[in-house]
Amino acid sequence: MAAPVIRTKPLSALRDFLKSEAAGGIVLMVVAALALVIANSPAAPLYFGALKSYVLGLSVLHWINDALMAVFFLLVGLEIKREMLDGQLSSWGRRVLPGFAALGGMIAPALIYVSLNLGSPDSLRGWAIPTATDIAFALGVLSLLGPRVPASLKVFLTALAILDDLGAVIIIAVFYTAELSGLYLGLAAATLALLAALNRAGVMRLSPYLLLGAALWYFTLKSGVHATLAGVALALTIPLKPSPARPDHAGSPLHRLEHALQPYVAFLIIPIFGFANAGVSFAGLGLAALGQALPLGIMLGLFLGKQIGVFGFGWLAIRAGLADLPANASWAQFYGIALLCGIGFTMSLFIGLLAFPYSEALQSQTKIGVLAGSLLSGFCGWVLLRLAPREDMHRPQG
Repeated sequence: MAAPVIRTKPLSALRDFLKSEAAGGIVLMVVAALALVIANSPAAPLYFGALKSYVLGLSVLHWINDALMAVFFLLVGLEIKREMLDGQLSSWGRRVLPGFAALGGMIAPALIYVSLNLGSPDSLRGWAIPTATDIAFALGVLSLLGPRVPASLKVFLTALAILDDLGAVIIIAVFYTAELSGLYLGLAAATLALLAALNRAGVMRLSPYLLLGAALWYFTLKSGVHATLAGVALALTIPLKPSPARPDHAGSPLHRLEHALQPYVAFLIIPIFGFANAGVSFAGLGLAALGQALPLGIMLGLFLGKQIGVFGFGWLAIRAGLADLPANASWAQFYGIALLCGIGFTMSLFIGLLAFPYSEALQSQTKIGVLAGSLLSGFCGWVLLRLAPREDMHRPQG
């Protein structure tokens, strides 16, 4: 009788992530479509009125975008830390291709947007909107294709999106920070230092981290730095090493928290955010609305910029011998993934809210551009991946 296999790590968190995010992406598509229908129906006043109503000093929309999305950013931070230290991005060799592709996928869309909005200082502030990729939406589209897409491309897309999220976090921290409060910034820094001390002391219980994390969120909210960044900062202090009581990685506080949060983020938080922010009224708007510089810059940045940047920089890395084409994938399939990277729904809408916090007109234009660019990228990516030849399926890798 064969000896039982002893696992030193839990079942792949990445595999669970892919499954939950793909299904969550489909849910997100449904709620985004529902928001659009409601926003253009007789129920529109109720929809917009509910989002603007106040609870405990903040509007419902504010609670969604600053509090619920902090949990989303906490999960993003956990995934970034895990992948960098213990996953698909744990070595420089693994980081090269998604790193180059993510960099190109941020630079090219921003350049396209800026080129179309140079004459408008107000809209120029939204240059970062088309730089983000929505991993839930993109994986949701991939899930519709089943085994037509090799697993290596799904892993590549996930790694690219994680690096893309890291870039978005840095952009938000550097370019979309309001006037700072020294007192609350100091309190936030002190709280973060306490969290780091817990980590160094080897504290493995999650409750102290989460309690201090709630305080960190409040201080960050009051400091002028966007409150959602508290989620990322908290994530970086959660221990990845296993608990002494459980020497396998399943005992890691980071893995436990990540697996606990994934279904809530994928099936509750992101759909709520999508429903609250995707609704835009098309009353009085026609196709000509897409011709304005702001929505056109976002749409072309997502659709053209992402495919040019992701595929172009990825091609350069592979041709230069710095990386290999993902296993069992053809160039056509790789290009299809680059197209899907133009789905920028969640993070693009979020950055748009930060870029134009006081202008509902510019926020509506942002939503139109994000929806158009994301739908175009998703549809074209799906068609290409469905029709792409797979003659390289058994090509040996260098």
